Amino acid sequence: TNYYDKVPAKYADYNARQFREEGVRVVPPASVRKGAYIAPGVVLMPSYVNIGAYVDSGTMVDTWATVGSCAQIGKNVHLSGGVGIGGVLEPLQAAPTIIEDNCFIGARSEVVEGVIVEEGSVISMGVYIGQSTRIYNRLTGEITYGRIPTGSVVVSGNLPSGDGKYSLYCAVIVKQVDEKTRSKVGINELLRDL
Repeated sequence: TNYYDKVPAKYADYNARQFREEGVRVVPPASVRKGAYIAPGVVLMPSYVNIGAYVDSGTMVDTWATVGSCAQIGKNVHLSGGVGIGGVLEPLQAAPTIIEDNCFIGARSEVVEGVIVEEGSVISMGVYIGQSTRIYNRLTGEITYGRIPTGSVVVSGNLPSGDGKYSLYCAVIVKQVDEKTRSKVGINELLRDL
């Protein structure tokens, strides 16, 4: 395949021995730009990882997921199909998006603009979180921005306007991760060894 880019592909000249030595699994047509760090034990399904991104060990970047420039993905994270993790280049952002260890990000979700998802959190499918997204905690009634607390389970939702005439999108923390939640997302561990 012929292509042209200012930044070469990280694995363009790798052979099977080099992949084994680095301990990474890259399923074609996954694309990683040079300058990204991919730790041993990472599985990259057909996905895209941009320059400066950091993907730590035991993480799976599933089909058509994108890890933006300088984004930081922790250990044992699952980025489900079509997930978008925002970068810092376009539009220019001051801080990287961070997904901490042991998080599960559901299919077609987007986490962008330097948002931090703290350790052990589960983001349901189709949740969009940027710096201006209201994050509503169902248990406390608190509204926050830019950070998902440790061990949160988050779904998409809406909050009504003060006059009740309309509602606007928000992310809702519905509960803390429990054994039932872990069992639902735990099947991914079995699939990584196939």
